[in-house]
Amino acid sequence: MFDGLYFQHPYVALVLILFILCAIICKMKIPSFYFPHIAKFMKLSSGGSKLLLFLKWLSLVMLIISLMSPVKDEPYELEPKKGYEIALILDASDSMKEKGFDENNRNLTRFDAVKEIVSDFIISRKNDNMGVVVFGTYSFIASPLTYDAKILKDVVSNLYIGMAGPFTALFESLAQGVNLLKSAKSTTKIAILLTDGYNTPDSEFPIDIAIDFAKKYGVKVYPIGIGRPHEYNQKMLSYIAKQTGGVSFGAVNASELSTIYEKINELEKSEIDNETFSFLRYFYIIPLLISFLSLLLYMFFRNKRG
Repeated sequence: MFDGLYFQHPYVALVLILFILCAIICKMKIPSFYFPHIAKFMKLSSGGSKLLLFLKWLSLVMLIISLMSPVKDEPYELEPKKGYEIALILDASDSMKEKGFDENNRNLTRFDAVKEIVSDFIISRKNDNMGVVVFGTYSFIASPLTYDAKILKDVVSNLYIGMAGPFTALFESLAQGVNLLKSAKSTTKIAILLTDGYNTPDSEFPIDIAIDFAKKYGVKVYPIGIGRPHEYNQKMLSYIAKQTGGVSFGAVNASELSTIYEKINELEKSEIDNETFSFLRYFYIIPLLISFLSLLLYMFFRNKRG
């Protein structure tokens, strides 16, 4: 309890020396009277005098200790966050309607299987600041960056196929993911781009602009192609990963996709400095209360004696 306890004003203790010197030197002079049987009277009153003396000095000492301000410094620090700034870019085009991707439940569409795996990934990343981008014919930010995994999981659960149109604006979605991350403060910015198709042929958004945009803001892109190898552009995904410093992956089923997200979990993490605070707990009220009670008892017994 008393570990780390100290006085803010220790020099106030010198006042006690003055009181001790005064008690020795400056004794009160009173007239002398002769009483018969004085010895018997002194014997009876000596016990009460000692109690009064004790209460008087206890009150004085506790008051001085209170003025010295006993305090305990209790430091605590916020745990450092060792997380990413992550943009989860999800393909919600019509091709994601295909079933059989999840071997344990072949009635699930690809998109439903992806949402389950991505939701598990979100819950496992407690220290990450993540947001969601959805794309089809066009792309949009479904959730800004947040540390609240529950809110992000709810956002993902409410996504549906075709909400951004039937086609695949792959390059535009990459730029949108970078746009989500560009103002982030972390030194590690990750975009996980998941798709099961080729970029829409008549898309007016060039891939080189999207890649330059990612390089400008230091965003590593980890493209994931799902489905059979011929269903998505492996060469393009590898090119995006190489140009941005990321790694490309391919998954033919849900279990492989889960493994990919586990690998991404093992990426290096950027540490956000922790903060240390001090909480001062003051204890002056305890000796002050003792001093006050001692003074009350002193007055009570003194008046009782007359």
